[in-house]
Amino acid sequence: MEKLKTTGLSKEELVQAYKDILMGRRLDERLWQLTRIGKTSFNISGQGAEVAQVAMAMAFEPEKDYFLPYYRDMTATLTWGMTPKDIIMGSFGKDADPSSHGRQMPNHYGSKEHNIVSHSSTVSTQIPLATGIAYGAILEKSDFVTLTTTGEGSSNQGEVHEAMNFAGVKNLPVIFGIENNEYAISVGTKEQYAAKKLSDRAIGYGFDGFTVDGNDFAATYLAFKKAVKKARDKKGPTLIEMMVSRLTSHSADDDHTIYRSKEELDSLKEKDPLLAFEKQLIDEGYMTKEEMLELDKDIKAQVNKATDDAEDMPDPTPESLYEQVYAE
Repeated sequence: MEKLKTTGLSKEELVQAYKDILMGRRLDERLWQLTRIGKTSFNISGQGAEVAQVAMAMAFEPEKDYFLPYYRDMTATLTWGMTPKDIIMGSFGKDADPSSHGRQMPNHYGSKEHNIVSHSSTVSTQIPLATGIAYGAILEKSDFVTLTTTGEGSSNQGEVHEAMNFAGVKNLPVIFGIENNEYAISVGTKEQYAAKKLSDRAIGYGFDGFTVDGNDFAATYLAFKKAVKKARDKKGPTLIEMMVSRLTSHSADDDHTIYRSKEELDSLKEKDPLLAFEKQLIDEGYMTKEEMLELDKDIKAQVNKATDDAEDMPDPTPESLYEQVYAE
């Protein structure tokens, strides 16, 4: 792993990164609990990708850059500015849910306040939208950069390649992130694509592509930092493939023990990126185990409060059925 000092981030920034990663894990665990006790109906987890997502998001300037996430990017949206209460209100379908005011499924993250654009439930529809927004930066002569992400399975959709081709032709300030967890629901990578690395596809569109270990915080952060600078300097798009783990089933309605062996699942627990990042922070002198345990207590309390606060918020009224659906 790259040493954390190579990022150039301060101790305070690295501790904040750890807080975001830990909040992502604890909040995700709460969302699973809510489905299991019947208070919410659906969750699609990002457990195993939190380190990659925080490292990715920290390379941007959320106050002016745009983010079009995919459905596993909850932790990245926290780093981008959304709150745990925002996320849980989406799962409860509350009227104050910033993603869709309760009109969308959970895990379709959006926040106008934070330049986060929600997507359709049809996978990868966010990729052409991101390319269009990036084209807007050229037309407006602005220096904002657009980030969009998807999984390795959905990166095979036709519109992904049309969008990347257009981005290459127009030299757009957009970064395409692929979070490769090696499963498209129950289908492994050998049945999804024949390429050795998905980042190699960028060559065909005329721009750079890199594959990074998404469990390596510093390597992931540096790859995105370089791509963001390149985009802001009007030097075009970049494709970054992050190799991550999927520690859970595809969704709350799936059971991955049917198609993954016990040995594979046990090895995933041993390679948990949260535990690896904690060890790195301790080994390199940024935090102690005692400080982490104290922080975990505080974050669990924040998740409990966010759950209670979100549940107490009003539901949309029947009279408001057509509000927040059409442009006004």
